[in-house]
Amino acid sequence: MAVEARQKPASRKRKRKIAAVWRLTRREKPYRERGILLLAGVDEVGVSPLAGPVVAASVIMPPDSAIRGVDDSKKILDEEARDELAARILAEAVAVGVGVSRPREIDRVNIYRASLLAMSRAVRRLPVRPELLLVDARTVPGIDVPQEGHIGGDALFYQIACASLVAKTFRDALMRRLDRRHPGYGFARHKGYPTAEHRAALVRLGACWQHRRNFRRVAELRQGDLFPQAEPEDAVEAIVPPVPWWGTQ
Repeated sequence: MAVEARQKPASRKRKRKIAAVWRLTRREKPYRERGILLLAGVDEVGVSPLAGPVVAASVIMPPDSAIRGVDDSKKILDEEARDELAARILAEAVAVGVGVSRPREIDRVNIYRASLLAMSRAVRRLPVRPELLLVDARTVPGIDVPQEGHIGGDALFYQIACASLVAKTFRDALMRRLDRRHPGYGFARHKGYPTAEHRAALVRLGACWQHRRNFRRVAELRQGDLFPQAEPEDAVEAIVPPVPWWGTQ
């Protein structure tokens, strides 16, 4: 009986994972029936943090893909589980593109427009041209590809959920790297979000050039010369792939 009791929760967990991926792939069936093979999901992460970039991903998964456990990245709280799923997505994907909008650009154009720029860059960096985009909550301007925006799309469509996981794990990895370059803020733990730890570090250390100076909690600080005119070269550029032949900047 004790063994059975230990096995039941694991069994329920597996069933939830199967149900989640079945629900997500089922909604894409009408597109597959129309003969659409290169269906891309697009999502972004990092809108509300006080520091770091906003990151978007565009992912094209094979029509028969159904990786167990894939779901909206906000529902997968375990970081290791997200990393494992993202690795499987990257191994199985037909194509993946990642786009970034850095803090100074966010300050110049505002976070909404910066997130659209990141999504546009993610789509343009796909090595193949998609037939249709499924986008979380909005549509991507300046992209000559048919697209649909779906509110809560990362919890509705498999392709968008995969994009959500890739964007989330990419940004988290980048924030861990930035934590080493800017020690003391705790970027590796809170990923730039306005936690109590992060707010206390801002008061203690002031802002660094990875902070979004137009966000209220940062703007309230006495900033002085904390933001240099010339922004240091960012490690982001070395790991984001170039724009493919069919895209334009």
